[in-house]
Parts: sequence; structure tokens; C-alpha cells
Amino acid sequence: MQWVEKADEYLKDVKTYANTVDLYDVFEILIIAFLVYYILAWMKTTRSWRMLKGLIVICLFLLVVNFMHMTNIMWITENVLSFAVTAIIVVLQPELRQALEQLGEKNFLPSIGFSGSAGKKESAFTEKTVNEIVRACVEMGKVKTGALIVVERNESLKDYERTGIEVDGVVTCQLLINIFEHNTPLHDGAVIIRGNRVTYATCYLPLSDNLDLSKDLGTRHRAGVGISEATDSLTLIVSEETGGISMAYEGELQRHLNSEILKEKMREIMNMNGEEDAKGRHRRKGKGKKKDRKETAE
Repeated sequence: MQWVEKADEYLKDVKTYANTVDLYDVFEILIIAFLVYYILAWMKTTRSWRMLKGLIVICLFLLVVNFMHMTNIMWITENVLSFAVTAIIVVLQPELRQALEQLGEKNFLPSIGFSGSAGKKESAFTEKTVNEIVRACVEMGKVKTGALIVVERNESLKDYERTGIEVDGVVTCQLLINIFEHNTPLHDGAVIIRGNRVTYATCYLPLSDNLDLSKDLGTRHRAGVGISEATDSLTLIVSEETGGISMAYEGELQRHLNSEILKEKMREIMNMNGEEDAKGRHRRKGKGKKKDRKETAE
């Protein structure tokens, strides 16, 4: 049959290529695979990940244009592509500088997922961290203490950390209140949280130029929206004028949140609902076993 003959030809080709592959070729393939993985893992923690998605869309569009033989568009594309590499280098200059700096660090491998699971669990964003942050926001709102808290998600905030002062402390309600207390050295600026730790304080954030924002919002709210437009971070703002609690995410600002709504939205954005549901089922299962043992004893 025809498909059997094609299969035989394919196997012969595979054997032919296999005889030409030596140990150096395998080693070269592994190096290329590692570099591709490292570049993609690095891009996922920066704004360049969004640009990569845009480039993929453009490539798909060009494939369709080429398939439909739209010669004018293809001619324009060929002439524009000569400047594209230079433009990408200019746009990604901060990210490329950060990548080169990471190559000089001793622990750049853990940054792409080679660290132990124990370290990840210790620094994970947990339910306790959510409760401490929400509790701090509520307490500061009662006394109208202004606060700006940025929670890192996938994209790195190291460029903004450089503008602040290192803290490196476990997230607690008391620590956050102390940082934002009036007339203290660290109260001005934003606090950045990574996992369950406050990494830096007094950080400067980019202001949003969104004209749709209410005119009664001050610099603190515009900074919270600005960082949410530039990164995928979650930002909490406590108003110094009204004591109201707001949340900025993906360029959108939600105002006048109470503690329960704030907790639920934080769990949803940080992808904690599934984890918490599992913990809840485990606790309920444990309580059910204890109840059954008690009834058996009686």
C-alpha cells in the first residue's frame, strides 16, 4: 500500500540522519533548548511577554497576507522589517539590561525555576498574607493613613524596587502600618510585596495618564493605576482624605471596597480560590473524621 511505502521511506531517512548525528550535535541541541527556555522564562517576567504576543499576531497576519498574495502589503513589510530589529532593541533596552545583570548574578538559575520547592513554599503568597494586608488596609483606613501597596505577580518589579529602600520583612499588619505611619522615614512612596515578604518601601511608580480617571483622585491613586497599566501587578490604595480602600489591576480602579470584597478579589487575582477551596475541603474532611470517631466512642 502507498502509506506503507511512505512509512518505509521515512524510516530510511530517519536512519540516514541518525547515522550523521554525533554527541556534539546532541550537546548543541540541549544548549539551544536551554537558551530558548531561559529566554522565554525571562520574557514571561517582563513586559516583553506582551510584546511577544503582539509579534505572534503580526506573524500570523503576514502568513495570511502571503497566502492571499497581497503583494503591496508584503512589499511594505519587507522594507519595514529592516528597521524592526533596531526598534525592538530600543524598546526593550531596560529589559535587556536587566537580563545581562542577571547573567552576572550567582543565583540566576533559581530565577527561572530551578530553586527548591521548600524555598518556594516559604515565600509563597498565602491566605495569611492576604489577611495581614487586608487587615492593615482596614486599620489604616479607619485613621485615614494613606498607603500604596503593590503585590508582584508574574512580571518582575525590580526596576521599581531600585527607586526604594530595602526592607525584606515578612508581611504583617503591624509592619505595613508602621511603614505608612505619618512622619516616618518610609511612609512616602509605595511598598512592594513579593510572595509573603515586603521587599522594598518608598518606591516611585509611574503615574497614569488615563483621562477617564476621576479628577478628585490624587497622585497615590494615579500611581496605583499607572503601575497596573505597566505590569500585571495588583495594587491596593488607602486614601488619606477619605480612608477608602481601592484596588488597581490591569489599568482599572475599583473604589470603596470593604474587607470581604477585597479578600475575595485578591484571592481571585492571585489564583488562590482553587487552593483555598481544597484547604477548606481538607479541613471539613478532618472535622468529619473527628465527628465520626466521637460518635463511635459514644
